[in-house]
Order: sequence, then structure tokens, then C-alpha cells
Amino acid sequence: MLNAVVLHGMRLIHTLQVAPLLLSIAIPAGAAPPVARKPVVHRKTPPSPPPLACGDYVSFQVLLDRQGFSPGRIDGKPGTNLSHAIAALQQARNLTPSGEANCDTWHALGGDGAAAAQPTLTKYELTEADVNGPFTKAIPREISKQAALDALGYQSSIEELGEKFHASPALLRQLNPQLRMAPGAPIIVPAVTPFEMTAKRPVDPAAGDVTVQVSRSDSAVRVLRADGAVIFYAPVTTGSEHDPLPPGQWTVTGIDWHPVFHYNPELFWDAKASDTKATVKSGPNNPVGVVWINLSLEHYGLHGTPEPANIGKTESHGCVRLTNWDAARLASLVKRGTPVIFQ
Repeated sequence: MLNAVVLHGMRLIHTLQVAPLLLSIAIPAGAAPPVARKPVVHRKTPPSPPPLACGDYVSFQVLLDRQGFSPGRIDGKPGTNLSHAIAALQQARNLTPSGEANCDTWHALGGDGAAAAQPTLTKYELTEADVNGPFTKAIPREISKQAALDALGYQSSIEELGEKFHASPALLRQLNPQLRMAPGAPIIVPAVTPFEMTAKRPVDPAAGDVTVQVSRSDSAVRVLRADGAVIFYAPVTTGSEHDPLPPGQWTVTGIDWHPVFHYNPELFWDAKASDTKATVKSGPNNPVGVVWINLSLEHYGLHGTPEPANIGKTESHGCVRLTNWDAARLASLVKRGTPVIFQ
């Protein structure tokens, strides 16, 4: 079930702080034909959120990520995942859990101290592997066609770099308007612990006798110590109307790094009548991502995803999905027998 572990070469160089910009795309209206004229739809560019009284959105997201309260993808924008992560941190730090990126929370994150000493953006030097892959250029949506592929790797450099630095490709492009994909080229990225897809994350020193709680109400997973302290928080996608998250307590029975995905149409309510069983090779774009945390509840697990942008915003077929980097971090905190509570 596991692939050989290969570490890509990587080195971080001097840090700096860059004010994040929000992606703004102007869409010009084309000239309409002289006949059979259709109404011209003018798409308005979404307004930029007002500046924060303390810090900025990228810095909030980076500091939350560093301190174990993942906002999901770092994109420099307000949103549900960010507000939920802020509320979780506020509650843990005995602040009013408003979910707002306010000055009290900025101070609690060390924004005026740690952020100044260790900037929230850093310069990274692209490696040969970052630029040249290998990549899986085309991944079909049909499971049967995915099963014919040798691997489900990243499709491009920008996708891989996004996952490595927990960021949206759009943010990386905005931070690097003159982005040049070449070995040795510098690129500005969020200053977080890089996620290495091919590496099995070592056991976290904070791991031990912990309990995992998955909450459907706020689409989140929490890892708690025996004293109730939250040592890790992340947004998740759970269940649906057809496959609701079953409440109850289960246990971790094993962890599979770089798992293959065994598709059984009998387990999917939306499977096509023509679908047959299939096995999809491993990779970050595998339907269950880079790690599968198996549970004592049959057919259920906590796992990664090929679609980090959808975490916390869409539904699943009953399992609990996280971004690949958050799934890897969660896997480093649990072991066989760790309690997992669905609520």
C-alpha cells in the first residue's frame, strides 16, 4: 500500500514580508454580433475586503497554520474556514470566539512579536523536481479511466507548490507576478512548514494519549489532549444527506501512507449502473489523497483529497476529508487505538 519515500531537494533562503494582494481579474465585454444580439453580461470584480485593523489576511492564515489551527488553503481572503479557525483559536486562548480577525486575536497569535521576528512570507528557491516533476498532465474524472494511470501525481508545478506551501495557486501567482518556473528561480511563498508529498511525516512530539473529535456543525476536526487542550484543528468535509456522518465513538485501526483507492460502486449511492470495481494508484490526486487513517467503523476513514479548495465547503460520501497537508499532520498525531468521536 505504501510507495517508496523520496525527499525532493529543497532549500529556503532569506525571508521578507510582503503585503498580500487580492486576486482581481477584469473580464472585458466582447463586441456583440450585428444580428441575433444577446444581452451583454457585465461581471463585476468582487470588492476587496477592507483592510484589517491589525495584520492582514495572509498573515493571520500563516500564523494560525503555524500554531496548529489550520485555515485550510492560504488564499489571503476572508471565508468560513478562516473564521472557524480563528474562533477555535480564540476559544483555546480564552478570547471571545467571534471568528473575527481582530486585534486581540492578532496579539494572541504573536502578530506583533513572532511575526515580526519570523515574517509570514518567505523566499523559496525552486528545485529541479519542483519544475520538472514528474507530473500527471491529464487526470480524467471517470474512476475507470483513472485506474488506467500509473500514478495520480500533481498536474503542474503551480499545483505542487500550492500544496507544498498550503496555498492557493492564485495566491502564489499574485505574490509572484513575474513568476519564472526554472530551477534556482526565487518565488515568494507563505512561511509555513513545507508539505513534502513523498515523505511520511514523523510522529509529532505532541502525539500521545489524544482524542480526535470530528464535528459536523462546524466542519472541523480537533485533536485534544487528556486535559481538553486543543493541539490541532483543521477544516474538514464530512458526509452528505445521502451519507451522513454517523455519530458515535470509533478507534484508529491503522494508517496507510500513499494508499491506493479501491472503488466499489456498491458503496456509492451516485454510482452509474455501468460502473465496475476499480483500483486507482496512489498520488496526491488519488481520490483519498496521500494518507488514509482507517477506523473501526467499516468503510470509513479520515483522509486527504485531490481538491483542497473544496474542503469545508462541499459534501463527501461519508468519510472525513482534509487537505493533504492537514491529513498528514493529523496522521502524525494518532496511532492504533486513538479514539475518534463523530458528533
